[in-house]
Amino acid sequence: MKSFKKLALTAMMTGVLAITAACGAQGTGSNDDQSGAETKQLQGEIKIDGSSTVFPIMEAVVEEYGMSQPEVKVSVGVSGTGGGFEAFIAGETELSNASRPIKDEEEAALEEEGIDFTEIKLAYDGLSVIVNKENDFVDHLTIDELKKMWIEDGSVKKWSDIRSDWPDEEIKFYSPGTDSGTFDYFNEVILEDEPIVEKATLSEDDNILVQGVQGDKNAIGYFGYAYYLENKDSLKIVPIDGGDGPVEPTNETIESGEYAPLSRPLFTYVKNSAVKDQEEVYDFVKFVIENSAVLAEDVGYVKLPEEEYKKALETLEALK
Repeated sequence: MKSFKKLALTAMMTGVLAITAACGAQGTGSNDDQSGAETKQLQGEIKIDGSSTVFPIMEAVVEEYGMSQPEVKVSVGVSGTGGGFEAFIAGETELSNASRPIKDEEEAALEEEGIDFTEIKLAYDGLSVIVNKENDFVDHLTIDELKKMWIEDGSVKKWSDIRSDWPDEEIKFYSPGTDSGTFDYFNEVILEDEPIVEKATLSEDDNILVQGVQGDKNAIGYFGYAYYLENKDSLKIVPIDGGDGPVEPTNETIESGEYAPLSRPLFTYVKNSAVKDQEEVYDFVKFVIENSAVLAEDVGYVKLPEEEYKKALETLEALK
């Protein structure tokens, strides 16, 4: 993966990444793009917050954008999907990254604040269930087994409770925090709004989840596909049986929907008034749409069909 992935650990540990582009020509002159046309140099500040799952895509976009527009300063926070929407509602950000669709109550809060927004789909993700590399007994899990494992029922959960021939050892759980869209999605499709096991370690920082599972042979966790790919040499992926046999998340199974029910789209939400009134925001969002397919796959996610990006560009132009 590109060097920008190496920045992600630092960003996640601090909770926010402020990306200040220093590449390209500085000053008031114009740069030439690949077609030989002059690129108008813009200035301004754009604030983004939200999903840690979407973060690698947006981080990559911001770094690439900075090469052509070094005077546009873009900061990307990682407070989770819910935290990102809180900042968006408060008028603190121009874009809000999300690993789930906006909730009705969040949409109502934006309406109350007079904030019109547009949803932009960026890529597909396959929520990935992983165990420790030394785990040699988990070959796959069914949806029912996942639910039984992760729901709080007052008992100490052991591997042998899931399948009798598995070890009589306590399971250690690692989950995204409750502000995470990944948590919301897992809660919806696996837990079905039942309480998550109380002993689970919750964190908005996916790298903490990775490290937790890496360090405990009885651990299990889940997070976005990109974080599995980044750490696949030290983790073991668990194929999931959604009813038609075990399926491992791959680019192909995520895009086709075969990896069900844990395949999902990733989004960013943009404030309409910022697109209309701030040229740098319009230009940045256009760059996001035009480059998400390539950069999403660079960081381990799955691009959308080309027509999805074309529709998003048409929507953006209509806002402008």
